[in-house]
Amino acid sequence: MTTLTVSGRVAEVLSSYVSDVFGVMGNGNVYFLDAAEQQGLRFTAVRHEGAAIAAADAYYRASGRLAAGTTTYGPGYTNALTALAEAVQAQIPVVLVTGDAPTTGARPWDVDQAAIAAGLGAATFTVTRDAAGAVTRQAVEYALTRRTAVVLAIPYDLAALEAADEDLPEPAALEVTDDGGTDLARVARLLAGAQRPLILAGRGAHLAGAGPELRDLADRLGALTAGTALALNLLNGEGYLGVAGGFGTDSAAGLMGEADVVLVAGASLSPFTMRFGDLLGPDATVIQIDTAVEPTNPRVDLFVSADVKAAAARLLSLLDSGAAAGAWRSEAVRRLAVGPGHATGSASTVDGRLDPRALASALDAVLPERRTVVQDGGHFIGWAPMYWNIPRPQDLVMVGTAFQSIGLGLASAVGAARAVEDGRTLVLASGDGGFLMGLSDLESLIGAARSAIVVIYNDAAYGAEIHQYGSQGLTEKPMLIPEVDFSGVARALGAESAVIRSLSDLSSLQDWIDAGANGTFLADCRITSSVRAPWITEWMAVSQAAKAAVAIT
Repeated sequence: MTTLTVSGRVAEVLSSYVSDVFGVMGNGNVYFLDAAEQQGLRFTAVRHEGAAIAAADAYYRASGRLAAGTTTYGPGYTNALTALAEAVQAQIPVVLVTGDAPTTGARPWDVDQAAIAAGLGAATFTVTRDAAGAVTRQAVEYALTRRTAVVLAIPYDLAALEAADEDLPEPAALEVTDDGGTDLARVARLLAGAQRPLILAGRGAHLAGAGPELRDLADRLGALTAGTALALNLLNGEGYLGVAGGFGTDSAAGLMGEADVVLVAGASLSPFTMRFGDLLGPDATVIQIDTAVEPTNPRVDLFVSADVKAAAARLLSLLDSGAAAGAWRSEAVRRLAVGPGHATGSASTVDGRLDPRALASALDAVLPERRTVVQDGGHFIGWAPMYWNIPRPQDLVMVGTAFQSIGLGLASAVGAARAVEDGRTLVLASGDGGFLMGLSDLESLIGAARSAIVVIYNDAAYGAEIHQYGSQGLTEKPMLIPEVDFSGVARALGAESAVIRSLSDLSSLQDWIDAGANGTFLADCRITSSVRAPWITEWMAVSQAAKAAVAIT
């Protein structure tokens, strides 16, 4: 075996699992980055340590392949914590390779990094000279099997020392095949007896590759189908109702509320998916199949802990292969055809700025058909899922939603841009507030992307706060942002750009696309803050009802 340093052994083992590393170089990881280059790993430099993990997270969501982020110890490590917390809560496998305090003891500037990680729910694996390879493999396989983020720490005084020889076997194939066992017989009976069955798929179903089995199951049952935003179009076909929750239409939500048996496959049933409790009828039987160990929502009547793909295949074998009744689907298709869709938006607004709904519709017609969409968090977050054609779940990357964070959009776009390999154009949608938080990594995106379009919904404000709190009479001064010329900033960093004040201004973007869509184009879209997103309206109604209930008691 070739003599390697501890950092070299970490990079060697890591190269069996990953091809891409995102990060910022510092004292604590400089030897690792040197070793990673020698192992042939592709390093993408980002400008803020939080972007290292967000980019690796987005890379996995867009490609299904593991990536690593890397930072130095101390402030480099703590800068990455928001993105690390997001990956943990979203159940995304990510490896953070970081420096750590030396084995001889903490220095005045060191912090207890393992304790911090534990507080976020992330396990820390600290390498040694004797087992640098084994610990690295243990960390990676823990991340993959448990679908979570892990920290792989290299003590500073060991990083450049020679590692001990290790006889490591080839990585084992990681497969999850638990189909729920005998519990599924009861599920099959409930589904077979349903008059109005609904299958609701989440990101867990997408990650498990369960789309084909769930679509076959829906056809067998004559069921309607829907998905969370992170499983958008996974079950697209006859009887597909679209997104469940605040990004869906009222017509689709009405049909979901009439279902008598609901199979929830790999979805956590968050308050947003459930329309804050109003999505499903009170008499519906709710079945959840998920890799979690217990139900994730009190609305669940029957829970099966299993791999969704294996469980769906097992259910197909348990159900009668006869033709399903089509009345429920036929009625749904008819009602959706005549029911109201999403509001089209207005050609004029009170302040003369663009209606974001009309802008989103116009953008859908302009953007390249082959697109991977990345979203930051904020008031605008529903416009892409509601108005843009996004044919596959992996083409909608929403890093930050699990932890309710904004500011990770640009970093996510860097990772997704590296993951896109089939000629698709990367499209980032961001608000001005979140974009300013991550502005340093606009340069990273411009350097990493073959073809990228950045759409900024620029309302000169933190829009969600304006609607939730400004509307209650609270001072809006902290909610406002001086209008930034993002177009000028983008040009200074090497991108093409335009300020979009009217829909006709999108012609500059169209010209760039027609010329080959090479490089990065930033569209600084000046939108009104007078239009409130439907999901914000739902959220406000629930919050106000809760406050009223507290006041009464």
